Amino acid sequence: MELPIRYNHKLIESKHYKQWINADYFSSKPDNRKPYVLVIPPPNITGILHIGHILNNTVQDVLIRLARMKGYNTCWIPGTDHASIATEAKIIYELKKENLSKEILGRKLYLDRVWNWSNKYIKIIFDQLKKIGCSCDWKRSKFTMDKELYQSVIKVFIELYNKGLIYRKYGMVNWDPEAKTTISDEEIIYEKRHDKLYYIKYKIDGENDSIIIATTRPETILGDTAICINPEDSRYTKYKGKRVIVPIVNRSVPIIEDKYVDISFGTGCLKVTPAHDINDKILADTHNLEIIDLFNEDATFNKNGLHFYKKDRFEVRKEIIKELKEINSLFKVENYLHTIRLSERTKAIVESRLLLQWFFKIKKLAKPALDAVKYGEIKFYPEKYKKNYIHWIENLSDWNISRQLWWGHRIPVYYYGKRKNDFVVAENFEEALSKASRITNDPNIKNKLKQDSDVLDTWFSSWLWPISVFDGIRNPNNKDISYYYPINVLVTAPDILFFWVTRMIISGYTFRKQKPFNTVYFTGLIKDNLGRKMSKSLGNYPDTIKLINKYGADSIRVGLLLNNNAGNDICFNESICIQGRNFANKIWNVFRLIKSWKIEYKMCDIYSNIAIKWFKHKFYFSLKRIDFFLKEYKIYNALMLIYKLIWKDFCSLYIEIIKPINNSISINIYFYTIKYFEYLLKILHPYMPFITEEIWQLLKKRSINDALIITKFPIIKSYNILILNKFENTLKIIERLHSMQNILKYNKFSLLILKKNNNKYYYPIIRKLAYIYNIIFIQKKPSKNNFLSFIIDNDEFFITINYNLNIKNYKNKIQQKIIFYKNFLTLLRNKLFNTQFLLYAPKNIIDLERKKEFDISNKILFLEEELKRIN
Repeated sequence: MELPIRYNHKLIESKHYKQWINADYFSSKPDNRKPYVLVIPPPNITGILHIGHILNNTVQDVLIRLARMKGYNTCWIPGTDHASIATEAKIIYELKKENLSKEILGRKLYLDRVWNWSNKYIKIIFDQLKKIGCSCDWKRSKFTMDKELYQSVIKVFIELYNKGLIYRKYGMVNWDPEAKTTISDEEIIYEKRHDKLYYIKYKIDGENDSIIIATTRPETILGDTAICINPEDSRYTKYKGKRVIVPIVNRSVPIIEDKYVDISFGTGCLKVTPAHDINDKILADTHNLEIIDLFNEDATFNKNGLHFYKKDRFEVRKEIIKELKEINSLFKVENYLHTIRLSERTKAIVESRLLLQWFFKIKKLAKPALDAVKYGEIKFYPEKYKKNYIHWIENLSDWNISRQLWWGHRIPVYYYGKRKNDFVVAENFEEALSKASRITNDPNIKNKLKQDSDVLDTWFSSWLWPISVFDGIRNPNNKDISYYYPINVLVTAPDILFFWVTRMIISGYTFRKQKPFNTVYFTGLIKDNLGRKMSKSLGNYPDTIKLINKYGADSIRVGLLLNNNAGNDICFNESICIQGRNFANKIWNVFRLIKSWKIEYKMCDIYSNIAIKWFKHKFYFSLKRIDFFLKEYKIYNALMLIYKLIWKDFCSLYIEIIKPINNSISINIYFYTIKYFEYLLKILHPYMPFITEEIWQLLKKRSINDALIITKFPIIKSYNILILNKFENTLKIIERLHSMQNILKYNKFSLLILKKNNNKYYYPIIRKLAYIYNIIFIQKKPSKNNFLSFIIDNDEFFITINYNLNIKNYKNKIQQKIIFYKNFLTLLRNKLFNTQFLLYAPKNIIDLERKKEFDISNKILFLEEELKRIN
């Protein structure tokens, strides 16, 4: 079979993925094997996956493929999230193009639209995951709006309500006027903006005097119900107990005193607008103030806004400033830099509003989750995120779980009257009707019973994900949850540590009395060239399908992983993909070279025998380190070691040593070469599944049951470190000889070696890889000056030279090295003469520095002698 010159991923990737699917390699059922379980962080159904998703799911695929090859019963659950706010924003945008709204459509037709969208994008997302090589159990795929998951969410709400942990009250919430819903503190982004600070005069009621306040929001004065001063501010002592007239609205409000007021800000007076500021609401509660709501849900003014009714808040700001000038109530205006709050999803400026909402006392359930991470029952990699987690969980506040949306898990509360507590909590309408009938004895109650129109926060379904995907809420003792839970590793990004990870850990201990996962692995965030996180909302990410089509899935996978150490961010550019493609081409080319050799029954040469022995020990030495890195979730480090083992040790060294001159190779050498190449394919497969599977099947004829994806991962065996050290020493000589050849532009010289060094190096390898003329063993140092020398590990070597060669370059190099080492020696001695260093540094560090001083001094002496010799 003639192999293509270039590796063509387009012909290979879809072929092998279909083979894996048809062979049912990804499916899992409970059995006697030890399970290894992952659940995908469900991506939002708001579009295609971005490059951050590709990184996250590549890491998961590496882990699951590795576990599969190690004999575990692997189960990786794929899924998607309904993402209430983000999805509604997308649908409403599409409706606007048709001059429609969800109110015009009505709830049923609107939800039909969203379901059509969902089905379309679930397929797109799953197709992308398949294209990147994700070996998920597609038969177990889940969606947070699936019937069993929906019922699980409702069941949890009712259980928590019955325990008194969910309650309803008027509370100050963050309001997104674009999405027309509440959002959490964690869904807000903060931005510095240049604005204006307006100084407004409030007339003292009944007096010809006024007090001045400073505000960035003059439009909200219509909702003012007090002016607040600090009781310790002597400037305002004379105003204590008096009242002021609010401009434009002409309302008389009290001057109150509270130490909350910052004397240094503005004028030291504060306007109090309780309906639209959380701190003002606290003041209102303390001082029993009136609360006046100004805004409609779209941030236009309601009827409390007087003649500004139905006008936008920012339009009103301009008009109020104009009106304040006209009535001589605007004292002055200053430029002002301050922080504003934006909705992460819509980028609208967030308002504080006082609304009747449902809240969850989540902190009451948090103690086991805090202890689990604090004391190591759940491990974080990297560990630095442990502090963030502990801080957040220790500072939890009641969770506002209401969202004023139609898409999502509808709150299972049914109202039968107008009084505050005229409601029942039930799983469905029939149960609610039965409960309400018993309470009211009203024969017409069915016509009065109305379900709450709000839905639950998206995260209220996501926090149950590791349990609900195995139906562990509805059927807590079923076979799947008993076998697969807890999952082994959660792979996620640190930006949803609070949103999702913290809450999942709380739900695990609440509903299963155990941790939901053993380990959390945090990938870094992928950023654009401006340093911004790549996200769907910003639209600043490359088209991943185009990247895969251009470079191949393996290239993208390995390129991303070679540039991502756990928890560290990546600034993405296409050079990452090119690095991966170059590696794929290197592997393909060495495969083509091996397959091009003609096998002969002949003896092994001395070079190949050494190479075979060395690479065997090198492989098992590397395998042990790879295993260590993987156990510590240092996926980057493990891959980098594999990358170097393949590129440098196998391709550049082993193959170069054994490569036959006439293209015919000993069957024994060929056997070991194929054996080692197969070992390398096995350890690389989790990272680059497609090219490794293709080469595996082309190396020899195999059945479907011999596919690489299910073959056994190599087992660690013993290795001889002395052999590895001897080879490393040999490479040092070869590298030095190559350097000298490069400087002298000449390689036809002999290497002279003192016999005492005879057993420390592989001399046949030196001769082959350094391309030298001859190796001569000598009893003592040469006495003539027609040679150059160098030192490796205190052993001295000599090469014969012709003085017509370019000695000038060589002398310059030596002089540069002497200057470098002398500067380094000065720094070392400054440290060793530093009393503080000698007093406080550990003894082993001081000893190490002294050894460096000794070694550097010897190198300088040797180089100076060498310089004298060639002058």
